[in-house]
Amino acid sequence: MKEETLGGESLDNGTFPNRETALKTLDWAAKRNPGNWIRHSRVAGDAALRIASAMPGMDAEKASICCLLHDIGRYVGVVRARHQIEGYRFCMERGWPDAARICLTHTYPLNDIRRYNEYWDVDEADKRFIETYVRNAVYTPYDYLAQLVDYLALPSGFCILEKRMVDVARRHGTDTGSVARWNRLFELKAYFDDKTGVNIYGLLPGIRENSIL
Repeated sequence: MKEETLGGESLDNGTFPNRETALKTLDWAAKRNPGNWIRHSRVAGDAALRIASAMPGMDAEKASICCLLHDIGRYVGVVRARHQIEGYRFCMERGWPDAARICLTHTYPLNDIRRYNEYWDVDEADKRFIETYVRNAVYTPYDYLAQLVDYLALPSGFCILEKRMVDVARRHGTDTGSVARWNRLFELKAYFDDKTGVNIYGLLPGIRENSIL
């Protein structure tokens, strides 16, 4: 993708794009590979903005934009693990290392890729890169938030964690690490509840209705 297809200046502070560029990037990706992942990404970015805005010390714009682009590697087509490495490369090529990082870390709340079964559509070199990167990553609140909002975002809007967990399990099945990851996500919700001083579900309009209906 050439920068001029996005229009205007592509960088904000040199580590992630500005919002206009991020949204234009999603629009470009939607033409390459249309699907529910585009709306999911937008909802995730919105959730990150709302939660980070209530979190002392977080840059809400950075959190939101990086979460908007967490699945950008899906522009290549219908893929699984490949979307992480493709997104990482896509963002790094554009000088967006903060966004690139989230492309890799958002899937792994446990810093461990080993218990994902029937998931790997990358070659061994890329798998080793992902494994090493994730294992050595020292997670920050931005990583935690991306991991959490990935499970608070359906294409139809905000949802409780259990709703998204069942959605993913019905489409892709479970593996030996599923329950451990789910437990970690509940821990992450408790972390943000504590740091913001509120139940974060209350920050996400329509979550009750969308989770039930």
